[in-house]
Amino acid sequence: MIHHDHEQGSPEWLQCRAGKITASRCKDARDVLKSGKPSGKQIAYAAQVAVERIAGRPVDQAFVNWQMKEGTAQEPLARIAYEAHTGNLVQEIGALATDDDLFLYSPDGLVDSDGLLEIKSLFSPERIIQIIADGDDSDFRDQCNFGLWLTGRKWIDLVLWCPALEPIGAHMHIRRIERDDDAINAMEADLMAFAAQVRMNESKLRRLAANVDLMKRAA
Repeated sequence: MIHHDHEQGSPEWLQCRAGKITASRCKDARDVLKSGKPSGKQIAYAAQVAVERIAGRPVDQAFVNWQMKEGTAQEPLARIAYEAHTGNLVQEIGALATDDDLFLYSPDGLVDSDGLLEIKSLFSPERIIQIIADGDDSDFRDQCNFGLWLTGRKWIDLVLWCPALEPIGAHMHIRRIERDDDAINAMEADLMAFAAQVRMNESKLRRLAANVDLMKRAA
């Protein structure tokens, strides 16, 4: 594993993510149609990673809305509240990458020697009902399993942080996700297939560049 100590969200952190398959996009990497064929999200993400591997820099201009900005501002508060509630000390880290420069995970914290922390701030009323009231945290499962897979750790505490529910004392929910090797093995198989698609896209572009070079020399 390669440790990156850049502050999350900084230009240096964005740069170290470029050209890598990341935990936050794991769900897109695994997204398929009912037929089993790649979805538009998967195709677009495989293209993005391949082009970034050639460009050596980020090529997407991610839209940042007020909820994302507020989520960044709320994360330290959620981390402090988690530590106070559980007694766990959280070690902050920028990112962890595989030494083949292909996969990357940016945890919201390391806990002891076996745990991870993932914080999700919720602001949309619809999402609050879906995730808090109805208990549906499926949108975050791939990202959490990716973290457990890449780090080899045993559990991850998913902190659902909802400032709007503070008046009723329900602004923090902690859901511990234990390592599930069957789920992780299935995810790993999907990610390796996705990585093969990325490499194929990259090879197409590099072959094209090589052909252009040969044509220039022949001229």
